[in-house]
Amino acid sequence: MSWLQRLREGLSKTRENIAKSVPWNAKSPEEVLEELEYALISADVGVDATQEVIEEVRASGKRDVREALKQALVVQLEPDAFRAKIRKAGFSPNAKKSTVEPAGKVVLMVGVNGVGKTTTIAKLGQYYRIQGRSVMFCAGDTFRAAGGAQLGLWGERLGIPVIQGPEGSDPAALAFDAASSRKARGLDLLLVDTAGRLHTKHNLMEELAKVKRSIAKADPGEPREVWLVLDAVTGQNGLEQAKRFHETAGLTGVIVTKLDGTAKGGILVPIVRELGVPIKFIGVGERADDLQPFDSGEFVEALLG
Repeated sequence: MSWLQRLREGLSKTRENIAKSVPWNAKSPEEVLEELEYALISADVGVDATQEVIEEVRASGKRDVREALKQALVVQLEPDAFRAKIRKAGFSPNAKKSTVEPAGKVVLMVGVNGVGKTTTIAKLGQYYRIQGRSVMFCAGDTFRAAGGAQLGLWGERLGIPVIQGPEGSDPAALAFDAASSRKARGLDLLLVDTAGRLHTKHNLMEELAKVKRSIAKADPGEPREVWLVLDAVTGQNGLEQAKRFHETAGLTGVIVTKLDGTAKGGILVPIVRELGVPIKFIGVGERADDLQPFDSGEFVEALLG
């Protein structure tokens, strides 16, 4: 099964609900828009984004509401800096996906418990190895039993060096050592795992800020990337998670996992809209190649058909 087929399968629940709710063949576009508004809100697109999408579709003057909707959703799925360009270029579902290039040498990975953060790091490591990069892992999840061992095992399988410490060790000190080691070895990329933490726990979030400062001490200017791993199934609660992590660590990107048919795919829209940061990758399953760079046109095409 191709990547696009797996993505379509992962978005099947949302796509089917929209298809059942919206009378695409109605004679009046307004009749379509009325039902479409409810369907988008139900898909976790959010009230504000939905209203903007509906107005953009209406303003387009197109009789083909589905095509106008695709264009409007692609615009919503890109940060502000790219929206004018997309509006001018139009909807392009067949555009070639580009490689996701980290801005710097260190990517700090954050997220709550259970989102698949460690596995996602392993998949990213493999992705960048295939791109010809030299990669290192930092097993900074020192609180979870066997957390470091899990990433260490992935490192062995992939041939990627891993900086580890004993369970319960200081994650900030470990991150400092890893950043120093990457710099000394001249490796292209360091992916730093962190302990999953509830976004409502102030002390744990502050510890995350400490990890970030430690990396900067070892390698000034880093980490230039902070990526949040988010479980798509969490829906609107995921948006609240993203906001808290953004306040503490300054997110530069989001990776959305578990678009496996149970999630409402529309949640990607308010994440981009409210945080102003891009979706970097999306994942639809457990296989290594089930994590792919996010392409807004491809996503919308899979969502709406």
